Amino acid sequence: MKRLDPADLYELSPDVPPLDGPVLVQALDGFVDAGAATSLARKHLLGTLESTVVATFDVDQLHDYRARRPVMSFVEDHWESYDAPRLAVHLLHDATGTPFLLLAGPEPDVQWERFVAAVQQIVEHFGVRLTVGLNAIPMALPHTRPVGVIAHGSDPELLAGYEPWIGAVQVPGSAGHLLEHRLSEAGQPAMGFAAHVPQYVSGSEFPAAAVVLLREVSKVGGLDLPLEELEAAALRTREAIDAQVEGSPDVAAVVSALEKQYDAFLSGRGSSLLGEAGSLPSAEELGAELERYLADRTDGQP
Repeated sequence: MKRLDPADLYELSPDVPPLDGPVLVQALDGFVDAGAATSLARKHLLGTLESTVVATFDVDQLHDYRARRPVMSFVEDHWESYDAPRLAVHLLHDATGTPFLLLAGPEPDVQWERFVAAVQQIVEHFGVRLTVGLNAIPMALPHTRPVGVIAHGSDPELLAGYEPWIGAVQVPGSAGHLLEHRLSEAGQPAMGFAAHVPQYVSGSEFPAAAVVLLREVSKVGGLDLPLEELEAAALRTREAIDAQVEGSPDVAAVVSALEKQYDAFLSGRGSSLLGEAGSLPSAEELGAELERYLADRTDGQP
């Protein structure tokens, strides 16, 4: 069977300066992103650091437009604009001038293996020394405890200092996780982080999880990433949630139960963060109430 050339999926920008073993951060849209943590982290990097596109993918070959329809703006009697999906690799520099790469855009709907092979070629072209993927998952945790992460990677040395949270499990695949898997098979250093987001706020923006993801990237990648704006947004969100909890006995009861469950798990007295069936009120009901409350207080801020 003749396979399509992965190199035909992307175009490299000319005149990119030589890079000295940069880190590649992978932050694709389309997979689980509780609290919009990955999206917030990506937007923060592109919004606070100067960036240059160094590789652009042919989205038409990878995107299912009928499943994820791009937005078009209609004004009076004509189509004003079209928000075309864009999948690209950006070159950024941290606060000290250290270059790193960011893979951002919609997760491909098709041709995953070809896309992964294309990213591997880009990794080799730029001499990437480490690829780091970002995700965020909802968990039965209280917002009053520190945001944790699940770390995974191609080499145990990359995971030194990180404790496993779960054993063997089967989950739906993603292009980002397949990329990490294929890079690992090829002997190229790759790892990822999944931030823990309280289930009852997973449908709203939760900047604290984005802060944790970027702190982990800074640590493993040796980068100095500015986080002040995200940290301020996390504080505002925490204050808004606290105000809602204080004003609702039902919400406070859920948070208190989650705190006890979380503390028992960390102390070894509990075996799961999922709790006993029926032991906690519905996180979905609590989340809906909190989302309504936070929506009334956003005033354009995360």
